[in-house]
Amino acid sequence: MARPRIKDVARHAGVSEKTVSNVINDYAHVSDRTRQVVREAIEHLGYRVNLAGRHLRKGRTGIIALVVPELDIPYFAELARHVVREAEERSLTVLIHQSGADRAHELTALAGFGSTFVDGIILSPLALTADDLRDRTGLPPTVLLGELLEEGADHVAIDNERAAREATRHLIGLGRRTVLALGGRDDVGLGTAQARTRGYRAALAEAGIAYDPAAVLPVDSFRMPDGARAVTRALSEGARPDALLCLNDQLALGALRALHEHGVRVPEDVAVIGFDDVEGGRFSVPTLSTVAPDKAAVARVAVQLLQHRIEEATAPDGAGSEAQAPRDLVVDHRLVLRESTEGSARR
Repeated sequence: MARPRIKDVARHAGVSEKTVSNVINDYAHVSDRTRQVVREAIEHLGYRVNLAGRHLRKGRTGIIALVVPELDIPYFAELARHVVREAEERSLTVLIHQSGADRAHELTALAGFGSTFVDGIILSPLALTADDLRDRTGLPPTVLLGELLEEGADHVAIDNERAAREATRHLIGLGRRTVLALGGRDDVGLGTAQARTRGYRAALAEAGIAYDPAAVLPVDSFRMPDGARAVTRALSEGARPDALLCLNDQLALGALRALHEHGVRVPEDVAVIGFDDVEGGRFSVPTLSTVAPDKAAVARVAVQLLQHRIEEATAPDGAGSEAQAPRDLVVDHRLVLRESTEGSARR
């Protein structure tokens, strides 16, 4: 049986093809009665909208790319789920690409994978530089997540500096004075780790606690084994922290394991807080206090902004308004307090 077409729906509903199109596109100037009749005809005939044809008529493919460093990092997996959901609501398909935090892979993604099948890109970069973004003439619209490489690019993130300051303040408010920053970076830069380290240092300064560069524990990557190794190394070198600010939950979960293996009690001896509010932290022993970014909002704002940029880029000559300046959009976060810090106040 041939696939029903829009003219079949129009004939069955007793309306014009233009009216069917208006109903499909949810235009406002259609009566409720007509809208109902058309939708009943669509349901009866099993008509399905040809999204590919719709997109191509507008000079688009309807495909966007989400590029993340590693899909087995829970934060990125959870974020991808939200992006896919937001894209589906806008009849967009998401191509998910893992860059491995490799600059060559991130550059390939930034260039649209050397093809024209991607309308736009949502990219969480770790290896790109600001220079890589400066001349993007002819390349797909891109929205950055996390790392802020330069103010000339569209960017969506939480206020990482403020979030780290709040988390560190909480630890200090519990009476903790020797707070280590696991995964911190005290070099100058616009990256997430640098922003969170600045927030950590600001909270120390507010509390009159001298900053010790040795309290910043660098890691090779933000995974559980790296967190465990860094904490084990610090303890073996004589560090005696009473709190850990971990720059993501994976590092924090690794730290919990290392502390347990060394007979250090959490939160009695060392209070621990992470970032990202991934599912594993809700089931660890003890459960993990964390900074929870609004991942659903990150996805929603990023997809909305990218869709707007795509519409700007594909508008017929003279039909679109002048492109807006790049936007740096901040979404909400909150402090989620669980067993790894709660009940650990020192007086």
